[in-house]
Amino acid sequence: MDKKLAFHKPNFEEAAELSKIYALRDNKTCDSTVLDTYIWKGLYNTEVYYEEGAALILMKDEKGYFAAMPYCSEEDLPKYFELLRQYFHEELKSPLRIDLADEDALKALGLFGNPEYIIEEETDLKDYLYDAEELRNLAGKKFQKKRNLVNKFMKEYEGRWEYKTMCCVDEYFLEEFMKKWVDNRVAEGADSEDMLFVEKDGIIDILRNCDKVTFRVGGIFIDEMLEAFSIGSYNSREKMAVISVEKGNSAIPGIYQVINQQFLINSFEDAELVNREDDMGLEGLRQAKESYNPIGYARKYRVCEKSI
Repeated sequence: MDKKLAFHKPNFEEAAELSKIYALRDNKTCDSTVLDTYIWKGLYNTEVYYEEGAALILMKDEKGYFAAMPYCSEEDLPKYFELLRQYFHEELKSPLRIDLADEDALKALGLFGNPEYIIEEETDLKDYLYDAEELRNLAGKKFQKKRNLVNKFMKEYEGRWEYKTMCCVDEYFLEEFMKKWVDNRVAEGADSEDMLFVEKDGIIDILRNCDKVTFRVGGIFIDEMLEAFSIGSYNSREKMAVISVEKGNSAIPGIYQVINQQFLINSFEDAELVNREDDMGLEGLRQAKESYNPIGYARKYRVCEKSI
């Protein structure tokens, strides 16, 4: 391999540059913004290599190393795909494996039907896409149940609730909320405690570095107590809001519907599309995401080279 790829753990000082690189080509998946790279870096032992105009992301799970589809312009995809393949062969002594590859990249690289690779859709990890204006207005019969829950909440908590656009100075509220959230989920017997703690730590980490990585946060306060919040980022190329985190006090009917709507109204007024990420194959989450009437999906694929 002519070029030596030196991977390192992602740091917040390079987040702004990575954001520019992530936006160099069409990509409607949630991985088209950098926020998830930083939130979940602890779960996947994420490492990054970047240079002007391109970034490569390396991760690891129980099956071994895998990569993200290269971040670069579409015309440079073949170059960096080959660079990544060589790295897997020469440094990792392994066939190339890419997870969460977007459909546009696979088409650009001509990988569908390529006999050297196994291409499998990761059906549980497809992102749900919505019309932003529909979610802001909740108009029409198909959103009647959502509208009813929002109206009931606003009537019941009239004068007691408010939406706040939040920032670094509100870190205390968010940390306290997340501690309670994790404790409640653990008490309920959540399947993956490790994932809960990694997510909590990842969220707190980005909050402490909000001057370096760009994202937006909104919260619902009742009697001056934070009862729901959402964190998202904006893909300007696709005019798409990507909602990475949404948490609420499930004991309060309508709280999720309210934070969903208010976050888009107040923080993403220019968005035309909303990506609310995947359902992880969880039936309850699938039903919740389907209930908002998606207009499509950003499908993702696993790419496995058959041999070195």
